[in-house]
Amino acid sequence: MANISASMVKELRDKSGVGMMDCKTALTENDGDIEAAMDWLRTKGLSKAAKKSDRIAAEGLVGVAVTGNHGVVVEVNSETDFVARNEVFQKMVSDIADLSLNSGSDIEALKDTTYPGTSKKVGEYISEMVGTIGENMNLRRTTGLIVSDGVVTSYVHNQIAPGLGKIGVIVGLESAGDKDKLAEFGKQVAMHIAATSPLSLSTEDLDPDVVAREKAVLSEQARESGKPENIIEKMVEGRIRKYYEEVVLLSQTFVIDGESTVEQAAKAAETSVGAPVKITGFVRYGLGEGIEKKEDDFAAEVAAAASGS
Repeated sequence: MANISASMVKELRDKSGVGMMDCKTALTENDGDIEAAMDWLRTKGLSKAAKKSDRIAAEGLVGVAVTGNHGVVVEVNSETDFVARNEVFQKMVSDIADLSLNSGSDIEALKDTTYPGTSKKVGEYISEMVGTIGENMNLRRTTGLIVSDGVVTSYVHNQIAPGLGKIGVIVGLESAGDKDKLAEFGKQVAMHIAATSPLSLSTEDLDPDVVAREKAVLSEQARESGKPENIIEKMVEGRIRKYYEEVVLLSQTFVIDGESTVEQAAKAAETSVGAPVKITGFVRYGLGEGIEKKEDDFAAEVAAAASGS
C-alpha cells in the first residue's frame, strides 16, 4: 500500500475541492494514484462540489437554536429557493444550528466540528451534500449570544420548518424575575427586530463611522437651505436624534404597541416579570443580505441563442 503523504492529500484537495478526509480515503483506495482517486471521487459524487463552488449561492436558510440563556443564528446558502424546501437540506441546516451552540461565533470551529452520525467534519459534509443535491452550498456565518441571568429568545420570519426561515433573530435579556414572562417579552422584541432591522442596541453601540457619514450628509442638506452655521448645527442635532430613533433598537418605537420606545417597553415589562429587565444584545440575519447576486439578462440570452452566438 502506498504511503499517503500530506502533500498528496493537498494536491487532490486542490484539484477536487473535496474535504481532506475524503481525499485521503480516495488516495488510500487507489494506492496513491491521483487520477484514479479523482475518478473515485467522481463516482462517489464528491468532486461535483468543486465544479459548483464558483456559483453564487444567495438563497438557502437562516437557522436558529436556543437553549435557556444561550442562542445562535446560522446562515447556510444554496443557489435556489427550491433547495431550501428540500427536507434533507433543512435537516442539515437545523443540525448545524444545534452544533453552533457549542462553537458560538467561531465559524471555523463550527466547520471543524464532526457532523452528527458521521465521521465527517461539517465543512466536508456540506461538500458532500453539494454533490448529492447538485447545487453550490456555503456555510456563510454564525453568531452566538449568551446572558448570565436571564433568557435568550428567538423569532424566525417566513418560517419554512421549526427554527428555519428567511429572517432569524435572537435577543438576550437579563433579569432575576420570572423567566417565562421574560421570554414572552423577549419574543415580542425579537419580532420587532425582524421588522425594523436596527443597526445597534444603543446610541453608544452605533458605529462612529456610520454616525459621521450621516452627520456629513445632514450637514450638506442643511447648508443648501442657506441658513447660518449655528442654525445648521441645531438642525443637524435634531435630525441625528431622529436618525437614532430609526436605527437604534432602544430608541425605536416598539412595533407591538406603536407608542412607547423599546426601552420604555422593557421598563413596563418589569411589572409582569417582577424584576428589572435589561436587553443586552441581539443578532438579526436576513437571508442573502450583502451578497451580490448575478442579474441574468434573459432577453440577451434568448437573442444570443437565436443568433447562434
